[in-house]
Amino acid sequence: MALNSIFRRASSLVLPLAVRSIATPRSFHHAISAAITVGKRNLSQDLNRSFFLPSLRSYSAASASNKADVSLLNVLESEIKCAEEDDQNSVDEIPEEFPFKIQDNPGERTISLTRKYEDEIIKVEVDMPNVAAEDEDEDNDEGGDNDEQTREESSIPLVVSISKESGECLEFGVTAFPDEISIDHLSIKKADGSEDQLAYEGPEFQDLDENLQKAFHKYLEIRGIKPSTTNFLHEYMVSKDSREYSMWLKNLKNFVEK
Repeated sequence: MALNSIFRRASSLVLPLAVRSIATPRSFHHAISAAITVGKRNLSQDLNRSFFLPSLRSYSAASASNKADVSLLNVLESEIKCAEEDDQNSVDEIPEEFPFKIQDNPGERTISLTRKYEDEIIKVEVDMPNVAAEDEDEDNDEGGDNDEQTREESSIPLVVSISKESGECLEFGVTAFPDEISIDHLSIKKADGSEDQLAYEGPEFQDLDENLQKAFHKYLEIRGIKPSTTNFLHEYMVSKDSREYSMWLKNLKNFVEK
């Protein structure tokens, strides 16, 4: 009897709560439907956000990249026009008295000269002058130090090789200034092309007897290495520098446009 009384009291407490929780089925279904709708809306918003945000970021990055590319192309086009104007003053005609045949390969910074003198083959490799530094020195005040700096920077380097039929070669390192040629060093190259690291190469050229220095200058002069030749080469290399710069700019522009 006591046990049954306990069960009846428990049922009387639990049943009204259960009835109240499901007293109105319509409101129950409405609550479930609303929860599903809200869930769907939140899920849709999350999906849309997760889908569009990376796309927006990619679009923004692509837009910034395109603007940078367009800006770069505009600057390149402007620089190309300036370079082409400089090309109009380039040296095209080779003087009739110029003693060498010129081999100029586009895209390379050096040119090669060749000629035959009696039983010798003479080859000369000419490098670019420092044109930019030379232009800067033109704005400096006149003075001993500035004149010396201009003299050095307006020069062009040459390597002169004179080969005999035996295959041996006498090689000169030369620096050509306006109306003046300076011999920096000289050496004999063996016919087999081998080089002995311990071989005696002689003293510095400036340490040689003055008469011997003059004799070597005359030796080069009669083979075509003289101021009239190197003065033209300086003008030619300035023009080549302008042509190569223009071509380099156009190659950059083509790359950016692709």
